[in-house]
Amino acid sequence: MITGFSIALILFSFLLGLLVLMHKGKGGGLSDMFGGGMQSSVGGSSVAERNLDRITVVVALIWFAIIVVLGLLVKS
Repeated sequence: MITGFSIALILFSFLLGLLVLMHKGKGGGLSDMFGGGMQSSVGGSSVAERNLDRITVVVALIWFAIIVVLGLLVKS
């Protein structure tokens, strides 16, 4: 059981990292260093960006839950 949660944690960690890297830079950060600040956004968030935000939050919550469950399993 611990092995299954450990594998899930590794997979969700990679997925969460990819999702975070897919986000558009908001300016003023490291994204400006790589040319992210050169683009101007005319409107607000697009549907794809809002969906990416939602997916990222859900994956982060699952990732956190896996860490809590692993901690409880290892402790007992």
